[in-house]
Amino acid sequence: MPALSLEGWLLVALAAVNLVLLMVLLTRRPPVQDASVFAARVADAVDRSERSLRQELAESARGSRQESAQALASFQQTLLAQGAETTRTQNAQIDALAQQLALLQKSLGDTLHTQLQGLSDANARRLGEMRATIESQLAQLQAGNAAKLDEMRQTVDQKLQATLETRLGESFRQVAERLEQVYKGLGEMQTLAQGVGDLKHLLTNVKTRGMFGEAQLAALLEQVLAPEQYAAQVATRPETRHAVDFAIRLPGRGEEGHPVWLPIDAKFPNEDYERLLDAQQRADAAGVEAASKALEARIRVEARGIAQKYVEPPHTTDFAILFLPTEGLYAEVLRRPGLLEALQRDHRVTLAGPTTLLAMLNSLQMGFRTLALEKRSSEVWQVLGAVKTEFMKFGGVLADVKRQTQTVLNTLDKAQTRSNVLTRRLRAVEALPDGQVQALLPEEGEGDAAPGDGSA
Repeated sequence: MPALSLEGWLLVALAAVNLVLLMVLLTRRPPVQDASVFAARVADAVDRSERSLRQELAESARGSRQESAQALASFQQTLLAQGAETTRTQNAQIDALAQQLALLQKSLGDTLHTQLQGLSDANARRLGEMRATIESQLAQLQAGNAAKLDEMRQTVDQKLQATLETRLGESFRQVAERLEQVYKGLGEMQTLAQGVGDLKHLLTNVKTRGMFGEAQLAALLEQVLAPEQYAAQVATRPETRHAVDFAIRLPGRGEEGHPVWLPIDAKFPNEDYERLLDAQQRADAAGVEAASKALEARIRVEARGIAQKYVEPPHTTDFAILFLPTEGLYAEVLRRPGLLEALQRDHRVTLAGPTTLLAMLNSLQMGFRTLALEKRSSEVWQVLGAVKTEFMKFGGVLADVKRQTQTVLNTLDKAQTRSNVLTRRLRAVEALPDGQVQALLPEEGEGDAAPGDGSA
């Protein structure tokens, strides 16, 4: 709670005086008729005392303010004087401290300079001594290192010389071996080049190219089919002398059983194919188109000749196979749009490369095996019937064996039962030692010898 000021205390005192006067007046209790007059007097007295009290309070407040102002002014003057005095005292102390610090700094500087000078002189002397010691040690190390380096250099030179001589000798030997291999390879390449030239020379001949195609066709047929399933140089058309390269023997359907031939003729139009390859390498579009048309025309001519010379149903199949011995040539022919369909439609000739012909031959081989199985099916059934009959007989024999075996088992069971009975009866009998047993029950050889000796 904040402290009351002087005016507040005076007002409180005035209120207390008025209250006391009011209580005094009330205790006297004048008559009733004079109550109003008494109240008026009391109010007038209270008003007069309040006015006088207010005047006194105002005068007292004015005096208090004047005194407070005077006291505050004197207090401020006193504080200013004390601050100035304190400032002068502090400045004087600071000046004295500054002088003392300057003297102390000068003294310390002189002392430190003297000590540093002595330390620098001592350090210089020690550094000189250390430098001399280090130089002498370095000289000794350099001399020792030089000697060791000389020894190491001599050792390394010796080892390097030996290693270099060994490596050079090994390298020269390997180079000589490689050169010898290179010389051999060059000789083989020359031989191969000569062989390629001979092959190219051979392939330039039409007859030789035909032999090449026939040899490759024969190898494929020999790889897949049996010798009795195909034939070479067969005249498939009656009353003609035109013999196809190879023909596959298919089973006939007539009563006489004459075979039906599937003609296969090998063709190798190498000139047109080489012209096509050369044009493709030179990126000559016109040359490629011309060579392709020439190759297509050549294939059509060959297919027409095969159809006229070798296809004659029912002695042959209603189609023939034109075999091209290289996959590249076969692929180039297949690239011609509609050529394969035209050959099959117009001439009844089917084109085949090595891979395609191999697939056809495998299919035919599976067909031959199926026909062989059909022919042998009746024989197989007869064999199965005989096996069934013999198996029935074997079943009877097996039943007899089972009965006899059962009889033997029954007899053995009876013997085992009797043996068990005898064993139970003999449990009470004391067993004899082995020596007495041998004397009473001699073995078969000993029993036979004893009677013989007595008769003698």
